[in-house]
Amino acid sequence: NTLFMARIDSWDSPGKATGSLIKNIGNLDDIVCRTEALLYDLNIDFEEFSDRVLADLPANHAEWTVPEEEIKCRRDFRQECVFTIDPKTARDLDDALSVTEEADGNYRVGVHIADVSFFVREGTELDRSAGSRTTSTYLAQRVVPMLPRPLCENLCSLNPGVDRLAYSVEWTINPEGKILSEWFGRTVIRSCVKLSYDHAQLMIDEPEKVSWDDGVIPEIQNPFTEAIISEKVNILQKLAVILRSKRESIGTIKITQPKLAFELNEDGMPYSFKVYEHKHSNKLIEEFMLLANMAVARRIYSVFPDMAVLRRHPPPRQQVLKQVIEFLKLYDIEVDYNNVGEFQACLNKFKIEHPEKSKEIEYHLLRSMELARYFCTGVLDPSQYHHYALNVPYYTHFTSPIRRYPDILVHRLLDYAVRGEKGPPGWDKHTIQHLCNHSNDKRLAAKTASELSALLFLGLFIAECGTLEQKGSVVKVLDHALDILLSDLGIVRRVYTDKLDIKAFKTRRIQSIPYMDLEWSNGRKQTLTAFTSVPVHLIKGDKPFEFKAVIPPPPPLTAKPAGGASAAGNDEDDDVITLD
Repeated sequence: NTLFMARIDSWDSPGKATGSLIKNIGNLDDIVCRTEALLYDLNIDFEEFSDRVLADLPANHAEWTVPEEEIKCRRDFRQECVFTIDPKTARDLDDALSVTEEADGNYRVGVHIADVSFFVREGTELDRSAGSRTTSTYLAQRVVPMLPRPLCENLCSLNPGVDRLAYSVEWTINPEGKILSEWFGRTVIRSCVKLSYDHAQLMIDEPEKVSWDDGVIPEIQNPFTEAIISEKVNILQKLAVILRSKRESIGTIKITQPKLAFELNEDGMPYSFKVYEHKHSNKLIEEFMLLANMAVARRIYSVFPDMAVLRRHPPPRQQVLKQVIEFLKLYDIEVDYNNVGEFQACLNKFKIEHPEKSKEIEYHLLRSMELARYFCTGVLDPSQYHHYALNVPYYTHFTSPIRRYPDILVHRLLDYAVRGEKGPPGWDKHTIQHLCNHSNDKRLAAKTASELSALLFLGLFIAECGTLEQKGSVVKVLDHALDILLSDLGIVRRVYTDKLDIKAFKTRRIQSIPYMDLEWSNGRKQTLTAFTSVPVHLIKGDKPFEFKAVIPPPPPLTAKPAGGASAAGNDEDDDVITLD
């Protein structure tokens, strides 16, 4: 029951390797040890930051304030109404918003991003550490930060009531959502309130409301009030809806995967969980972050066409997509599209025509999707820059430099572009591409760690609280198992026939469609194929933190009335679940 980390020392011939145990991680049934093993396995650095890295922080970082000479060379937003909207548990606040209605009816909208590059100077130990980790990793019970906590939670975090350095994008936008002008530059801000998405949603839900009971809305710094903040949130919401409509009119793909959030007790054990809800307030922030990222991408590429750090999303893998389309056609589901807009139109159509199957159809289609990737513009042909899902020619990441290293690179490039300088000395396209490749690898590792951590805690929750009942849909029939999509949780689990309360089973094919016939111990018969809806029970597994998916048997048939006819009609038809 002990976890070890091992190293392969030599591998001289196939099937024969020698190695050594290098670390005793701990108990197999300890959640801390299992989490550490997960991080080791994915090569995610979660050790404490070294003294050499911490030495690059300001000596008085606990009491640090913005130097006067720095304020003089920045645009001052401290008297404007700037605020943050984040998850309620967030401590690293790296983006803030402002909006002002001008006398001519247009709006001045600002996105203010923590100026992390001011503190993370190129070539320092702090920079090398951030460039090695490249991303924060969000687990069910903790965050593995990219930067030391004094930076994440204090110096760079746009906390309310304190002066903070930012890099800002400001637009003039008319009431129809047309962008009339844009400005980029270093700024100093003072957020007046830290709102959660729930706080902002309250304001969106009741736009006429001007005050709330004590304690509902966090303290707001003078001279601003709840009424002022609510008015500004609703102006931003109105503009976000217009901007999203314009963006989606040219065709985009909305890919949203369910995300589990756990409530933990004092011992770090889960006592409840929920699927994170994507509200209008989340979409508001998302829209302006997208707007900022696209604006910065255009700016840095226009100035540094061979050195810009952008983010591309290739089109779907054609061979996989072809297989998916042929598979869906077996079930009389036609997929026909020529571009990204038609792809989303297909998904929307299925939600109307096949509402009971739409999530599974989406699951199959999205399997063909590539991952988005960071890249340096100097190493690829411009035809490959396009971001398929967003359907834009240039895109980058600028808005989360506290938790993403590519954003720091983008901030540095943007600053050189704004100041009209040639670019960072010593940078070349091959070095930048190497950093992008490393960032892509680490981002995937962090995403995998987050997903595996959620599954560990889900297994722990099931072990502690008992069977979890879910709605499922068959996505694949195998020889001795079924893959079932649990759409509310966003996961696929394999159900093995030897774990079911059945007398017998068989698989067969009719016109290339696979079926599985089950004969349950209670006498019921059931036929399953793709798109069959089934209840699923998630139960405690044989090993710590593992859980199994099983299909409960259908209820026994009721006694037949005189004459032998089934109360529900033909017995065979009553027992068979088919696509119809």
